[in-house]
Amino acid sequence: MSVSFDQISSLFSGRFFPEPGLIQKRLPNIRAFIFDWDGVFNDGTKDLSGASSFSEVDAMGTNLLRFNHFLINRHNLLTAIISGEKNPIAFAFAKREHFNGVYYKIRHKAEALKHFCKSNDIKPEEVAFVFDDVLDFSVAKICSLRFMIGRKASPLLTDFAITNNLVDYITCHSGGAHAVREITELVMALGGRFDEAIHHRMEFSADYENYWQIRNDIEPAFYTMEDMTQIQQISI
Repeated sequence: MSVSFDQISSLFSGRFFPEPGLIQKRLPNIRAFIFDWDGVFNDGTKDLSGASSFSEVDAMGTNLLRFNHFLINRHNLLTAIISGEKNPIAFAFAKREHFNGVYYKIRHKAEALKHFCKSNDIKPEEVAFVFDDVLDFSVAKICSLRFMIGRKASPLLTDFAITNNLVDYITCHSGGAHAVREITELVMALGGRFDEAIHHRMEFSADYENYWQIRNDIEPAFYTMEDMTQIQQISI
């Protein structure tokens, strides 16, 4: 399915800066998607243990996004989570979904991005970032594509991101209402092979099975900065 920019703008009610063509132009160079956790996969609410959950709707979106990338590029899309806090559900999600890495308790998130890029031999301009708040701006400033979760309660912060060129798309849906799925379907639509990816997944085709095996061979690495001096890999 090839979808025009006008169709995309009508299907996706978020805001583009300046328009979908910019995202589409940069997509072929993207080798990694990095996600914030709180406020992105959920509404930011936590229990007393510090855990915040996710939706299977968004989880499926990340999987379809990765398969779509595999169809187009014939290699795995790198994925990671950068979270401000230690969140056992985020860790479990990364393990189950076979993300490449998880970073937490790192004061300056740009340091996590740089570490991830160096570890995987990529550049920040090959990274797309999904985020929602001020702690994420240091990453948004230096990566290639920036998808910000829409939140009506933060109009001034949203305006700051727009004015300072820190965002390419702001979602219509909030973190608690499947904003991640909105972003993944948008990216797939701009890639021009949404229907093909869905048909492959429906049939569990040979291409999908190949992707699935490669995906499931990945075991995430976990990193933090507990001594406040350098990023260290730890066991979870």
